Amino acid sequence: MEKMFIVMPAYNEADNIKDTISQWYPVVEDLAKDGVDAKLVIANDGSKDNTFKIMEEQQGSHPLFVPIDKPNSGHGATVLFLYRYAMENGADYIFQTDSDGQTDPNEFWQMWRNRDKFDFQIGHRLGRQDGMSRVFVTKVLRFVVWLMFHVWVKDANTPFRLMKTDKLKPILEVIPTDFFLSNVAVSAIAVKWKYAIGWYKVTFKPRRAGVNSINMKRIFKIGRKALVDFKAINSKL
Repeated sequence: MEKMFIVMPAYNEADNIKDTISQWYPVVEDLAKDGVDAKLVIANDGSKDNTFKIMEEQQGSHPLFVPIDKPNSGHGATVLFLYRYAMENGADYIFQTDSDGQTDPNEFWQMWRNRDKFDFQIGHRLGRQDGMSRVFVTKVLRFVVWLMFHVWVKDANTPFRLMKTDKLKPILEVIPTDFFLSNVAVSAIAVKWKYAIGWYKVTFKPRRAGVNSINMKRIFKIGRKALVDFKAINSKL
């Protein structure tokens, strides 16, 4: 039996988390109906609001949903935590997205149908609706990845990706556990190691509610640290 985990980090998503669970839970239900051992796993990253309380309330009516509470460590570290959690629990496939309601569950299925063809399947955000600053960051990241890893990646940080765990595991061995831009590193290494990668145009909507915790000042701070971390990762390769 195939085992698949949909994983999401959550931080201060009290205004979004119930709707996000309602939107994504039918995906794991449909997978289960097809004989897949599927779970929806959301890790609350030390939210300061009642995100986790809402998650716990939803668990009773959603038996395939696993809420996890953990101390705050940042988005990237929480994503890595979830990847390792899924692998430790025997997942064959891991699908990662975010809990802010900006992605479309219907677009998951194109990846699932092609799971045997690719090691990694990653979304490529076109016409994103979350502000020009984020578009700018995506373009800069593309250049930084080329500069550090000598590979060209369409959209390295997309929170919409289906991965085979046996291919993801060796990648995680060279990424620091507290690395903020974890998906960027995963994408870059997967391309560098010439894994079979499928790219898909995906929808990326504006946030329905809440406030994005990343601003330009923090982006530049993260970027400076990322350059140092990317260099350290590249030396391990």
